[in-house]
Amino acid sequence: MEIDKKLIEYIDSNVFPSYEKNEWGHGIDHIKEVIRRSIKFADTVENIDYNMVYTIAAYHDIGHYINPKLHEKISADMLYADKNLKNFFNDEQIRIMAEAVEDHRSSIDGEPRSIYGKIVSSADRPTVVEKAIKRTYTYTLEHNPEYSLDQIVEKSRQHLIDKFCKNGYAREKMYFEDIEYIQFLKDMEKITKDASKFKKEYIKIVGIK
Repeated sequence: MEIDKKLIEYIDSNVFPSYEKNEWGHGIDHIKEVIRRSIKFADTVENIDYNMVYTIAAYHDIGHYINPKLHEKISADMLYADKNLKNFFNDEQIRIMAEAVEDHRSSIDGEPRSIYGKIVSSADRPTVVEKAIKRTYTYTLEHNPEYSLDQIVEKSRQHLIDKFCKNGYAREKMYFEDIEYIQFLKDMEKITKDASKFKKEYIKIVGIK
């Protein structure tokens, strides 16, 4: 694996700072984790372009602060509009990268259009239950400020069940062997099974007093 050092420097200086605008669950720590996992999956694919893999992972949530519900399309448009990427990639590569960013959400209909989309979609899956719970708490609180604590907890629990537990939409479309994610799913099923126990763990994890 070798990634162009000038590309790394460009993204570090011109892309990563934008993640300060996002809420923490889609901030720079998340992006670097997705980069790590993307490279891990890319290592299993022959003739993969690591510069493209790195760039896709770096851009995939960049537009989240603008509109979370449409962030995949916004982020893809922002990548496509970055003329400086022409210093590193041809037009076809930029098109593929933009499509991969647009296809990365686990809730999309169908499958990503390329192996690059499958890599970033897989890499974007959470692997730590505590982080997923904190992320859900932040989102629920922001979008439902009138909720009581019990409503926030149960709304969060139901979201996690719908997404990660039996028949959850994020259990499908696994394109690579992913031991980290499989263990995460098992842990999530266990913690969400009992509502009263979940509430105790939830309050402890998110730091509510």
